[in-house]
Amino acid sequence: MNSRRKFIHKSILTSAGLATLPNLLSAEHLSARSKRIGANDQINFDLIGCKGMGWSNMHSHLRIPEVNCVALADVDQSVLDQRTEDVYKLRGKRPKQYKDYRLMLEDPDIDAVIIGTPDHWHCLNLIDSLSAGKHAYTEKPLANSIEECNLMVKAVDRYGKLVQVGQWQRSGSQYAQAIDMVKSGKLGNIRLVKTWAYQGWMNPVPQLPNSQPPAGVDYKMWLGPAPDRPFNANRFHFNFRWFWDYAGGLMTDWGVHEIDIALYAMGVSAPKSVMASGGKLAYPDDASETPDTLQTVYEYDGFNMLWEHATGIDGGNYGTTEGIAFIGNNGTLVVNRGGWKIIAETENVDGKKKEKIEALELIKPEWPAQRMHSKNFVEAIKANDPTLLNCGIKTGSVAAINAHMGNIAYKLGEKIYWDAEKGQFTSPKANKLIKANYNNGWKLPKV
Repeated sequence: MNSRRKFIHKSILTSAGLATLPNLLSAEHLSARSKRIGANDQINFDLIGCKGMGWSNMHSHLRIPEVNCVALADVDQSVLDQRTEDVYKLRGKRPKQYKDYRLMLEDPDIDAVIIGTPDHWHCLNLIDSLSAGKHAYTEKPLANSIEECNLMVKAVDRYGKLVQVGQWQRSGSQYAQAIDMVKSGKLGNIRLVKTWAYQGWMNPVPQLPNSQPPAGVDYKMWLGPAPDRPFNANRFHFNFRWFWDYAGGLMTDWGVHEIDIALYAMGVSAPKSVMASGGKLAYPDDASETPDTLQTVYEYDGFNMLWEHATGIDGGNYGTTEGIAFIGNNGTLVVNRGGWKIIAETENVDGKKKEKIEALELIKPEWPAQRMHSKNFVEAIKANDPTLLNCGIKTGSVAAINAHMGNIAYKLGEKIYWDAEKGQFTSPKANKLIKANYNNGWKLPKV
């Protein structure tokens, strides 16, 4: 099993071919400014964005005895109050509350930050946390634009702190085993990799009128760098994912998980070209903006990768709602959160069908991946060793950048080509969509 687990300690998904970013200040110099954490020390965490995945990530970390939750930051007072009591029930002590996360970061006793805010906030939250001397666990996708992804990689190089990206499939045993099999060559020549997310539980987002923000919500702070728009309940909390101002729909929300595993197994980072087609085909009249149906084709050297997503449908590929399939000449390996299996190709030998590779029934995971992802982050902090991270900043950036490429191709409605050497598209129209557009007086961080 040790060999199977090696993939979580090292990432071959570097940013080569995406962007080349110089160090501005040595990591050793900046790291020396902050306190060292020993193997037996308690680690003080705070949480920025406390509702859905933010709380899920904090709850996962609080299963680790040496992790403390000492502070919470959220723009919604009702969420702050709820999570304060949730922490109290788990640990018997109430954390401090903040409406503005920047004030929280001034606390020198905080060692690490969990970032669970909407995507449009990730870049600011992360870089502010790093510059304050904190390690960070950030929810995926890494950022809401390619420009922000590159800047966040640059910031980690400068500040020398550890960053774990919440693509926790990287810590799942089934993915380690599946990747080992792909890399073994036993599947034969792999010409196509399928990645998909079919989400039957997702209902239409109803049209709602604008309204006043709920009591206790700092709506201006929630908007942050996003365009200034009247409050609408559709855009708040979970449903922010379906609006371009704040996120990239299922392409970035689920795509980064599946695409990450596909790229790692195939040993690539940047496509040669991307094209996409889809739209609001299931719920054309609902309030969401991002496509509920999408097919994206990525061209890499030697193979293509297909991304598919659909809301309101559970009947995905190979009878699964999500997953990755490596389709080789000898067989197809299918892996998802439920486990992995091999479907053998056959050939005619002396008038009889013979399997080209041994078929395997479903092999289920050996451990809960999200919990192991949290444990891995804590272990890396204690060792002060970024090479131990299962999903470091460069790995997260590669997955996010590829997913954003899919959305850019969809928005343009044309095939686009990536220049790996220059770290940009060959199309000026596509390059405009690489940029992050900040509003309301907020500025893209300088690193």
